[in-house]
Amino acid sequence: MGMMLTVLKKHGFPILIAVIASAAHAQQKPQLPGGYPNKPLRIIVASAPGGSTDFTARLIMGKLGERWGVPVVIENRSGAIGAIGVDLVAKGNPDGYTLLAAPKSGLINVSLISQVPYDVRKDLAPVTRFNSQPYLLTVNMSVPASSVKELIAHARSKPGALNYASTGPGSTAHLAMELFNSMAGIKMEHIPYKGGGPGLTALMGGHVQLLFSGATGVMPHAKSGKLKLLGVSSLKRSRLLPDLPTVAESGLPGFESTGWYGLLAPVRTPPAIVAALNREVVLILNQPAMQEAFAADGAEIAPDTPAEFKGIINKEFEELAKLIKNLNLKL
Repeated sequence: MGMMLTVLKKHGFPILIAVIASAAHAQQKPQLPGGYPNKPLRIIVASAPGGSTDFTARLIMGKLGERWGVPVVIENRSGAIGAIGVDLVAKGNPDGYTLLAAPKSGLINVSLISQVPYDVRKDLAPVTRFNSQPYLLTVNMSVPASSVKELIAHARSKPGALNYASTGPGSTAHLAMELFNSMAGIKMEHIPYKGGGPGLTALMGGHVQLLFSGATGVMPHAKSGKLKLLGVSSLKRSRLLPDLPTVAESGLPGFESTGWYGLLAPVRTPPAIVAALNREVVLILNQPAMQEAFAADGAEIAPDTPAEFKGIINKEFEELAKLIKNLNLKL
């Protein structure tokens, strides 16, 4: 399978496009509705190139293009914390050729905190989630705490003394820590950064004292003794770190905050095409090699039916709406 990178300019801004060519000897195309697809698929990724959402979309949709024998064009649209990309697909042609790959934060969090020209629940047709990923509560070695309970006690003894990093206002990392603050009855200051890398650098340098992060960035530093891991944000322990307790079991019962990436289409996309996309992507997700790729980052595949994915979006929309209202968060 070949890949060609092209940089175009639109409205004065560069757009990085990766064209993933179909394999020379692609598998025979499965039975699909009405001859679909008979031209390239365009995948709008609502995040910057090189991030986890981008990597996931390229990996899975590249496999889909190979399986179907059609090119897949990956177009990154990360402006307004992903809202530009979401809006583009929400208003796109519902023919099954323009699809959206987006993280939970770009779909739900931003919609609740800022004014967006679409309604995620009405303007998009969920296809499936790609994966589900917990976050690791990670602290600088200078913090005198080796457990969630000790961290809460320390924060209570010094209100406002601890700063935490996030990947930006409205991000899952931001809301996870605000949920932590709320449930623990403590106050820690939010320091937003433009990505996980800068936030991690700030943590290593002691400019912030803690953050919620995916496993890939923090694990090497935790293993070398430069950072401490106190808990995982899911209700169940991570398969990658089975000895690390959950935040819920080690100080805050009921605490849960996970991220996910998913595939969606414009709302009027024919149900037969949505069903075909779901079936084929789920087949790819269930491949052992795909599961291993996600497990390396502490994530698990999360194949849903379109109805299940829609239910998850509605449920998390309501839950986060309550949190954001209680905290009076705004962008």
